Amino acid sequence: MALLFLSTPERAAVWAPMFKEAGEHLVVGEDAVSDPAEITHLMCWVPPKDLQRYPNLKVVIGSGAGVDQMPRMPDGVALVRTVAPGIEEMVRDWVVMSTLMLHRGMPQYLKQADAGQWTGHDVPRARGTRVGIMGMGRIGTLAARTLSQMEFDVVGWSRSGRAVDDFVVYGNDGLDDFLALSDILICLLPLTDETRGILNADLFAKLPHGAHLVHAGRGAQLDMDAMKQALDTGALTSAMLDVTNPEPLPDTHWAWGDPRVVITPHIAANTDHAEGARHALAVVRASRENADLPGRVDQDRGY
Repeated sequence: MALLFLSTPERAAVWAPMFKEAGEHLVVGEDAVSDPAEITHLMCWVPPKDLQRYPNLKVVIGSGAGVDQMPRMPDGVALVRTVAPGIEEMVRDWVVMSTLMLHRGMPQYLKQADAGQWTGHDVPRARGTRVGIMGMGRIGTLAARTLSQMEFDVVGWSRSGRAVDDFVVYGNDGLDDFLALSDILICLLPLTDETRGILNADLFAKLPHGAHLVHAGRGAQLDMDAMKQALDTGALTSAMLDVTNPEPLPDTHWAWGDPRVVITPHIAANTDHAEGARHALAVVRASRENADLPGRVDQDRGY
C-alpha cells in the first residue's frame, strides 16, 4: 500500500518525513514507481492519463479544495478533495476583506488615490446591509459567521437549501428571493454543470440595483461581459474577483483597467503543506479501515 505523490518538490520535502514518521509508504514521482501494483492512493492536481497502469488504485486525492479540473475517475476509484482548516480560513479572510472593501467604497477611493484626489464619501453601516452567500459549505458558513458577527444581515443559498446554524438558507426554488436580499453577493459555489455561467445578466438583473459582487468560486461561473454591462448600467456598483473567466486573465482584458473592479490572481488560499499531508494520511487510514473518506467527492454532483 503506497501513495504516489505528484506535486512540487517543496511540498514533497514536507510530506516525505511526515509519511515516514507515520509509517506510511510515499512514492515521489512516477519515475520512482518500481511496482505499479503497490500504488493504492494518488495525490495530484490532475492525474496521469493512464491510470490503468495502477491496477490497485483506490483513491485519488486532489491537491486543492476544488476538483473541477479532475476527470471522472474509473469505476472503483474514489475522488477526494483536500480538506484543510487553513484553506477554509484563508478564503474566509479574503471574502471578509473583499466584502468590507466593497461595502466601504474602496474601489472608488483607489481611483481617487491614483488621481491624488482627497474626497470623502458617506460611511455606510454594516447593520442593515444585506449579504447573500452562494454556497453554504464549510467556507461559506465560516464567512457567514464572521460577517454576521460584524452586524451584516446574512442569508445563504445552496442547491439543497439545508439550514446552516441559525442562518436562513434558500434552495433552488428560492433563488430569486435570495438575490433580492443580496446587497453584496458572495459566490463560493463549486463548479458544476449547474453553476457554470450562473453569474450572468439574468442573475445580475435580480439583485438590488447597485449591488456589489464578491467572487471566489470558479472563473467559469462568471460571464465577464455580462458583469461589465451590469456595471455600466448601474445594476452593479463594484466587484472583487479572485477568479476570472478566462484564467489567467489576459493583460489586455478590459477588467484590469476598470476602476470598479478589483482583481487578485486566484490567491485567496494556498494549501498548507503540512495540513495537506495530515489530510492525506487520514484518507489513507480511513481507506485501510473501509471507513468514510474525509473530503470524498460525489462525482455525479461534482463536489
